[in-house]
Amino acid sequence: MRKQQRIKLVFSYILLVLIAIGCIYPALWIILSSLKEGDSLYSETLIPQKLTLEHYMDLFRSQSDKDLPYLKWYWNTLKIAITSMILGTLFQVLTAYAMSRFRFKGRQTMMSLVLILGMFPGFMSMIAVYVILLQMNLLNSPWALVLVYTSGAALGMFVAKGFFDTIPRALEESALLDGASHFQIFSRIILPLSMPIITYIALTTFAGAWVDFIFARLILRSRENWTLAVGLYELVNTYSSTEFTLFAAGSVLVALPITLLYMFLQRFLVHGLTAGATKG
Repeated sequence: MRKQQRIKLVFSYILLVLIAIGCIYPALWIILSSLKEGDSLYSETLIPQKLTLEHYMDLFRSQSDKDLPYLKWYWNTLKIAITSMILGTLFQVLTAYAMSRFRFKGRQTMMSLVLILGMFPGFMSMIAVYVILLQMNLLNSPWALVLVYTSGAALGMFVAKGFFDTIPRALEESALLDGASHFQIFSRIILPLSMPIITYIALTTFAGAWVDFIFARLILRSRENWTLAVGLYELVNTYSSTEFTLFAAGSVLVALPITLLYMFLQRFLVHGLTAGATKG
């Protein structure tokens, strides 16, 4: 038995090492490519012989031959992601709290409907979303993306509902006896206790809006309204592989905010995810 356990342990470590290499190598390749001279896609060695920050500076200075409004794209993406995060988190928390604490006619049907809709990928609704936004005259507007991301946020409320189910109802009943309203209970008792799940919801909503390409490419048409995902795609699509190092530098700056957020909020993220998975 000990020999079998050791063999399983060895294979487990080998599998973990292979997974780590598969995750780390592409990221390391992009980072090192953004620091190497030239603009080629491939090089003889992984580590460049000479490091440079020229490609990062090229992203933020005016270039007549490329005309890359990278800073404008960055601001567009940041504005859309933050607004979607605030509104999406608000809608998702309110929906999850209502489903967890209140009993009303049609509750089970609504939860089943949300669960079924959440099983389908978002891009299946592209045509319907496009037609609706066209009728509302919202195409080529960043607010159209905010509307799409915020509307789809409530479909992921089951983890938040599971978290609210773990909060004892005795706290709310005691507050009701003391004369508190439902809004006061929610804002002064539930929300302070729900910071882990709120952090999880806010982070995932922000990350989804930050890296989305499909809906941003569908809705945004003008160059000045593009997000980072669309702008970097068009950079490679326009100049082919001759600007790969510039694309790599832009990709590193895209990944930087999400990486920092996950590093600093990891404790709340894990707590919110595990606590919300204990009840359904």
